[in-house]
Amino acid sequence: MPQRSVQPLRRTTALVLTALLATTPTALATPARPDHGRTCLGDVRVLAHFDRAAGQAAESIAPEPGGGAVVGMIPARQVVRVERTGAVRVLATMPLPPDGGGTTPVVGTPVVTGVVRSGGGAVHFLYSSGRGGLTGVWRLRRSGAPELVVPLPADTMPNALVVDDERDRFLVTDSTGGRVWQAPLRGGAASVWSADPALAPVDFFGANGLKVHDGAVWASNSDRGTIVRIPVAEDGGPGRAEVRASGLEGVDDFDFTGRGTEILAAVNQSSRLVRVSADGTGETLLDAGDGMRGTTAVVVRGNRAYVTNGANLVGGDSNLLLAELRRC
Repeated sequence: MPQRSVQPLRRTTALVLTALLATTPTALATPARPDHGRTCLGDVRVLAHFDRAAGQAAESIAPEPGGGAVVGMIPARQVVRVERTGAVRVLATMPLPPDGGGTTPVVGTPVVTGVVRSGGGAVHFLYSSGRGGLTGVWRLRRSGAPELVVPLPADTMPNALVVDDERDRFLVTDSTGGRVWQAPLRGGAASVWSADPALAPVDFFGANGLKVHDGAVWASNSDRGTIVRIPVAEDGGPGRAEVRASGLEGVDDFDFTGRGTEILAAVNQSSRLVRVSADGTGETLLDAGDGMRGTTAVVVRGNRAYVTNGANLVGGDSNLLLAELRRC
């Protein structure tokens, strides 16, 4: 999630969670250069539009078999399912805490953030409320009722959620604490996996997006505009983080294209989808001219990229977009 706004409104709405937008976009530190065989996008289309007036600012994405997806919504506090037809159905709406969520770190309102779908089909998601007993990893039961399976401290801002199948654990970024937490997939107590300084915020959000790839945990840092790689040791613990890309101020979520360490990054602050090559250079593939509005997340499945636009603080259309990955 991008750097904070200086306006109180941006501090107190859940819109800022997925990325507060600054007024001036920041260019990549290193200009793009030709890269034979790089990934391009084609057949870009909107799969679903959301009710932004009702708080449906699209955040994270969990693709499902058949072409649909589960999407987290802020500040509606919802998890929704998007069918391949574009139909949208609310699966769960999280309850407000007794104090209304005013103690939620930084944003001052409770929010649903990361969503993930396990190999068995179970849907898990993150809820940050500023209250113990509500903040943490939740599972959506078959009955439709959500169940807290991994409690997290009230002062955390859980943001991205991934399943590390190799080690049977969840990994969760804590944006305000600048940490990555771990917890068993079966549920239970969480512990800090890494608090490397590269994950720390400057004054708003640090660690944000999260992926496990090629023997390492990768995380974006919104305040610092970086993507870092943390190698995983044989015992499952963290090595020292190294910065693999920079100049991405306000970077939110990201994913790998399937071509080595090439990345697609959602840059919320400037409403862009950026291709980051293995050497860290970047190229904008989609921007505001293509309808990007507060780009919050990107997930790659096969030759498809799913992209969410939260339209947070910039107005416009909150949506789920699909694009075909092509070699160019």
